[in-house]
Amino acid sequence: MARRKKGRPVNGILVLDKPTGITSNKALQKVKHLFNAQKAGHTGSLDPLATGVLPICLGEATKVSHYLLDADKRYRAKCILGSVTTTGDSDGEIIQQKPVPELTKDDILELLLSFTGLQDQTPPMYSALKHNGRPLYEYARKGIEIERKSRQITLFDISLLDFSITNKNSAIPAFIEIEVHCSKGTYIRTLCEDIGHKIGCGAYISELRRIESGPFLLSQAITLDNLLEKYSLNEPLDAQTFERMDQLLLPTDTAIAQFPAIELNAQQFDRIQHGMTIDVQPDLESDNYRLYFNKTLTGLAILDENRQLKPKRLLFL
Repeated sequence: MARRKKGRPVNGILVLDKPTGITSNKALQKVKHLFNAQKAGHTGSLDPLATGVLPICLGEATKVSHYLLDADKRYRAKCILGSVTTTGDSDGEIIQQKPVPELTKDDILELLLSFTGLQDQTPPMYSALKHNGRPLYEYARKGIEIERKSRQITLFDISLLDFSITNKNSAIPAFIEIEVHCSKGTYIRTLCEDIGHKIGCGAYISELRRIESGPFLLSQAITLDNLLEKYSLNEPLDAQTFERMDQLLLPTDTAIAQFPAIELNAQQFDRIQHGMTIDVQPDLESDNYRLYFNKTLTGLAILDENRQLKPKRLLFL
């Protein structure tokens, strides 16, 4: 006998503004508990220090979460110059300090431009990447260095938002604030460290905020504090409260809006639901196609070798 899942079969995407000081998984669990959702998953970890856009997929939306993992991101970061920390951010201990050379705005702009484009980046030891089933940061905390493969990333654009190159006697450390548009898998901490290394003085991240993740923007996000203040005080929640909360969720197909949409008739829908192909010639070429029946998203499909649509992932919304 199948075991009954706990929670509600709620589907959709909550764009959360993750607070600093907690892990992405902790934020996810809080949202899952509050919505009493059967299933939940986030779409790309943010460091505990970092804040900003963290799309959380509930229910059937978890089936499209990997498309958001692969999406481009946009960040704002403050890099402190003249120091290196154990973790690459302000949560670590300072292990090296060097004077910051005099830099003009043109010097900084030229430096940032040199970091744009396709390149290889080695993930930091203080990251959630797994080695033998354990995150790298667990090894790092024990002083164990694990060899990591570099990965190819693209930095599409790096803008200078603000900077201050102070003299040695100033109590305010030298810093640069940047906005970065990058591909999946980019570590902004590593970029900041690389910038500091190229300047010759070292650097670490003191503030990091994700302002875009794929199609989702910071303007769409709701803070965890707002969620908890508005709804958790009323626990146990009633059906009307859940109905109001569910209005905060974006439709699942907002995560995959880049794929062409195809409306199925009843016969085509039945074939797709049974894993069979359908003879439909899409107007546009694409890696994936969104399938709808009665204007409801039912799944994703691909073209097979005979140019027929074959179901790739079925959704039950």
